[in-house]
Amino acid sequence: MQWQLIESNEALRLLIAEKSNCDVVIVDTEFMRRNTFYPEVALVQLCFVAGDALSDMAWLIDPLKIDNVEPLIELLTNSSVLKVLHSASEDLEVFQRWLGVLPQPLFDTQRAAALLGRGFGLGYRTLVQDVCGVDLPKGETRSDWLRRPLTESQCDYAGLDVTWLLLVWREFNEQCVRQNKLHWVLADGSDAISVLGTDVYKLHTRIKTAWKLNSRQLAALIEVCRWREEIARSRNKPRAWIVDDQACLKLAVQDPRTVHALRDDIGLPSSFINRHGDELLVILQANREVPDADLPARLPPPLDAAQRDLVKKLKADVREIATTLAVAPEVLVQSKDYELLLREAEGDVFELPIHWLGWRKEAIFFALRQSLASVA
Repeated sequence: MQWQLIESNEALRLLIAEKSNCDVVIVDTEFMRRNTFYPEVALVQLCFVAGDALSDMAWLIDPLKIDNVEPLIELLTNSSVLKVLHSASEDLEVFQRWLGVLPQPLFDTQRAAALLGRGFGLGYRTLVQDVCGVDLPKGETRSDWLRRPLTESQCDYAGLDVTWLLLVWREFNEQCVRQNKLHWVLADGSDAISVLGTDVYKLHTRIKTAWKLNSRQLAALIEVCRWREEIARSRNKPRAWIVDDQACLKLAVQDPRTVHALRDDIGLPSSFINRHGDELLVILQANREVPDADLPARLPPPLDAAQRDLVKKLKADVREIATTLAVAPEVLVQSKDYELLLREAEGDVFELPIHWLGWRKEAIFFALRQSLASVA
């Protein structure tokens, strides 16, 4: 494996121009996310494929020394170039925040592994060991990637992340073509891009006991979580640094009306109250004035015993389908889908998740709906 650092606007421009005829680019990023809401990009690694020619050259782009990223944007948005990433979700966040674009079309090797029946949620080192028989070093896993200059060890580590992924992609791509699954992998890549960030204002549903709230309390929780999200993003700080989930829940349930109640009943620190107390009280006051007819429906309670039995049946059905298709069952249906299927069967109306459509619509969800109907 060889690597070369790209540390200037001109070097990046020349590289992308030189590789303009590539068919595939292997992509990875190094970033830091310890005390921030958004990931801080520290390095972008690329490895190019043109035709049948493979390369062991990794190009390491230093975003701390480059301010004209237009060539990289052009590469990532070029629809004729396949972008290959492993477990792409956090890398997608990096590109969305940093460049304002997302790499398309997308081939995620972790998703491909699951659709080829090789295992679900496999890490990169495990995948390389499985496919290539190579145990990659992990010495720089917790490295400070924002520190400069980068060490030779860091560059070696970063380069291996794309040069070995190239060989994994080649193997998986061939298998996907033989098994007629390539369109599944690309469709899942497209879905991952489509839904990125769409659950921003559903964060209240992650609070486990939110289902106990009445409609007005739930409305307060929704507004407090929205407010927290906006503050966290604007200050680039983790949500819990603004106010944690339990405090959000207390605010919704106890509905404090004074700054003293924020301190004494909710337990918010004085520094937070001085900065945000008045804003929170305004939000809560506005919620009290919402007409009953405009309040949200309560969240559904946890599944009862009979519903849990139905979920077990659906999971058994999915395992059978997965065996037939030679895929990992977890890649077919997400955990939260089972409850949604039950709600749908009971007459609830909601916008269908995007992954219920496309190739899964007939292959998976039609069969699961029939299974539920047979026990109704």
